[in-house]
Amino acid sequence: MRRLLILLSMGLLAAAAERNGIEYARPGGVPLTLDASVTEGKCPFPAVIVVHGGGWHGGTKRSYEKPLLPVLSEAGFAWFTINYRLAPRYKYPAAVEDVEAAVRWVKAHAREFQVDRTRIALMGESAGGHLVAMVGIRSAPETRVAAVVDFYGPHDLVKRESDNGKIGENLRNFLGIEKLDEAGLAKLREASPATYVKPGLPPFLFIHGTKDAGVPYEQSPLLCEKLRAAGNRCQVFPVEGAPHGIGAWEKVEAWQGYKKKMVEWLRATLK
Repeated sequence: MRRLLILLSMGLLAAAAERNGIEYARPGGVPLTLDASVTEGKCPFPAVIVVHGGGWHGGTKRSYEKPLLPVLSEAGFAWFTINYRLAPRYKYPAAVEDVEAAVRWVKAHAREFQVDRTRIALMGESAGGHLVAMVGIRSAPETRVAAVVDFYGPHDLVKRESDNGKIGENLRNFLGIEKLDEAGLAKLREASPATYVKPGLPPFLFIHGTKDAGVPYEQSPLLCEKLRAAGNRCQVFPVEGAPHGIGAWEKVEAWQGYKKKMVEWLRATLK
């Protein structure tokens, strides 16, 4: 392990080096871990922190986001994929705070992993998309990132649940609410990234299947419009005909174009 760290610090690794199960935080005594990959080439590297989906109650750092990691490595990005506290045991805002803790950890360890702390992006899918949007939009100086890639995240929870006419089980567990009453709507609003949009935010790329039955496609363009209205930069990349989940997208060649778009956008945004 010591030799690996020395090689990393000297930039002498000839190929990608991966380290797994690194503890990045311990809120309330709960150990939270991440996996890290440092690519080959000229350092310091731009980096991506990947946040998994799973309805805020399931998934791990190496579950749903698996298709993204080799794409990032091949494109020359370092990456970190994280675990976070899950509902129903840990309710909002625990998971948001964990993603923020991961950003602070990566910045603090940037030199060790040959990462450029000014070129860090957040990337998440589904519930992870919601979390990276929250952290990207609520950013304080110590948790600010240079870019956010948001795969089919729910952003306006009031609209989503009001359109459904009820609060779904995932959000009941995540937020600890049962009804679309005044208290329930207030909590949905509090946990919605759309609530906190302001000027001066990092650029966003939204990637969303147009036939998503889990999180309606409109959630992404609506937040992008709100970001632009506040003077921020964002793009929406629709994956035509695709359902919810990049795992399903792997089965259809026509849905693979998002990978090229994601890499091109990250390279342009992170310079």
